[in-house]
Amino acid sequence: MDAGEAARAAAEAGRKLFAQECRFILGVADREGLPPAELPEVAFAGRSNVGKSSLVNALTGRRTLARTSKTPGRTQQINFFDLGGRLNLVDLPGYGFTRAPKERVKEWTALVNDYLRGRSTLRRALLLIDARHGPMASDRAVMAMLDQAAVSYQAVLTKADATKPEALGAVLAALEGELAGHAAAHPEVAVTSARAGAGIAELRAALAALAAPRQLG
Repeated sequence: MDAGEAARAAAEAGRKLFAQECRFILGVADREGLPPAELPEVAFAGRSNVGKSSLVNALTGRRTLARTSKTPGRTQQINFFDLGGRLNLVDLPGYGFTRAPKERVKEWTALVNDYLRGRSTLRRALLLIDARHGPMASDRAVMAMLDQAAVSYQAVLTKADATKPEALGAVLAALEGELAGHAAAHPEVAVTSARAGAGIAELRAALAALAAPRQLG
């Protein structure tokens, strides 16, 4: 199989996986509420209002699966979604600016860090970064934490349609150069737009490779 055939096969695997039923399992507000670690998991992390829930919805082709809002800090728990019995999608509370009370922010930040460092079934963390701004100090703190915990993560630029191609290229090149110095970082940066659909098929293909094998019969 040549590179072109392999890419087409990966894209088809991603399409089939994300065409499966995706159902909300539960929302978790404390460590004791985490569900049993069974299926492989992919977590969506990033600053408040970076577009985590929008990306989950775009990947699954469902507009309202994950709750979206223009208000930073709306997602205040870890939300688990079962994708076809093969992969759990995990929507994490955002870090950085939020209008929620500081004590609540401190609590869910600790919960997210505990989850990212200690979840045995976590196959990859997707670190979402706004393409209009590039990585910020809070993003770099999460990168350092994931490096230290040896948790594989991939940077995903969001809202790529909201910036000009030249500016997007500059942000992408700078981010790729920065990630080269991070031990746990995936070498490829995903460039996406939940609204325009850019990069969604490619990201589906990458995540399908992390899913549990399809059960026959």
